Amino acid sequence: MTQAEEIREENIVSPEVEEIANLKDQLLRALAEQENIRKRAHREVDDANKYAVSNFARELLSVSDNLRRALNAAPQNDDEQSKTFFQGIEMTEKELLNSFQKFGIKKISPEGEKFDHNLHQAMFEAEDAEKEPGTIIQVLQPGYILHDRLLRPALVGVSKKA
Repeated sequence: MTQAEEIREENIVSPEVEEIANLKDQLLRALAEQENIRKRAHREVDDANKYAVSNFARELLSVSDNLRRALNAAPQNDDEQSKTFFQGIEMTEKELLNSFQKFGIKKISPEGEKFDHNLHQAMFEAEDAEKEPGTIIQVLQPGYILHDRLLRPALVGVSKKA
């Protein structure tokens, strides 16, 4: 109940008092609305700062993937030059992943976990008697999360009943 309504109920029906109560009520509502706008603007600025790197991060995800593919596809030779070369690629990949973590980007490698359509994209289903249906049996491409938002889903293979 507004102050103007309370005054009317008390039978104090002076037009000046009623106008003052109405103006006070309007002022309080305007102040509350102004505070809500300020909070919303602050929250939007925080979100913009927090997620500003998302487009840039999406572009770098393929760099991380290609470094991993290079390491997985290359033959492992015992000569010193090859070992040094692969160590350099591994250090580069590790440095990139550390940079991701500094900006709140986390890698998702969900092998063995339950399939979650919010984080994973199923690429195939395979019969597996050893695993419970809906369990991720293979990660084709890792996913990434920026703070609490999905940058890219993990591409996975999921088990089904035999």
